[in-house]
Amino acid sequence: MKFEDMDVWKKSSRLSVNIYKELMKLTDYGFKDQITRAGLSIPSNIAEGFDRYSVKDKRNFLTYARGSCAELRTQTYIGIEVGYISKKSGLMWINETKEISAMLTSLMNKLK
Repeated sequence: MKFEDMDVWKKSSRLSVNIYKELMKLTDYGFKDQITRAGLSIPSNIAEGFDRYSVKDKRNFLTYARGSCAELRTQTYIGIEVGYISKKSGLMWINETKEISAMLTSLMNKLK
């Protein structure tokens, strides 16, 4: 299976794009860099994992993607509190990361 055909990759890629668009004008470059990198890391790790040959490598990169979901969720909570992220967008991103994490867990279980 190609990573481009996977729903979890598509969903996480759309999330990453949404984060970049939403924060395009944010001038706190440290925060902006950190949260966009966490968001970008999710589909990137999925892609990298699925281009590996061993199941162990695939699972490791899916684990990294799940970790990036948690990192992104944490940064989103903080971004909402400090006023960098609208509550509406932030809650959507939080929900998306939870769904993506569940999809990744299911995928990892299938790779056993």
